[in-house]
Amino acid sequence: MLKLNCRVLQWGGLGSIAVAFWLTGCGGGTGYEAYGLHSPHVQPSYTGMTDNVSYWDGDGMEGARSIVIRLNDQVADFYIGGHLAGRSLVATGKEGFHTPAGEYRILEKTEEKYSTLYGRILDADGNVVVADADFRRDKPPPGGKEDPAPMPNWMRMTWGGIGMHAGFIPAPGQPASHGCIRLPPEMAKKFFENVAVGTPVTVIR
Repeated sequence: MLKLNCRVLQWGGLGSIAVAFWLTGCGGGTGYEAYGLHSPHVQPSYTGMTDNVSYWDGDGMEGARSIVIRLNDQVADFYIGGHLAGRSLVATGKEGFHTPAGEYRILEKTEEKYSTLYGRILDADGNVVVADADFRRDKPPPGGKEDPAPMPNWMRMTWGGIGMHAGFIPAPGQPASHGCIRLPPEMAKKFFENVAVGTPVTVIR
């Protein structure tokens, strides 16, 4: 449940353990459920995790929008009119896939987006044969197919494939993606609703 007043996001439920083992892609498949996302903008099952960091107080605030992503803290701050309107846990690029620091702008917004590079490989019976697939390297067996990772509420920051989107955060405070910035689904939705093409995004250490 998203608790805006007490600034707590809490998730509970079953099924997150299996998700944690394989959902490591930056993010575009056959079902949000497999990614802990219950199609398309509902929070995933984060068994036993209480998020005491993420909150949104920006409803009704007016002014220019901007976002600051702090890699060392693994959080994103959303500003409206120069005032802090919300904060979200994030999971940025893991080792070998670092999210680059720099100055960016939102280049496009897509409510339902799928990765063209990462996801799973399924066999002809729908069984997972490669859980963390790179489609440039991993190919389906005969009769199998690629199952691209979903990236709901996609907010593109570079034409090279870096952006913000809803995604699984297996260990709060630790990078986990292939370079994108994952947010808890309800926070991704809030950010998505409050940015526009051109909104500045600053990524710092």
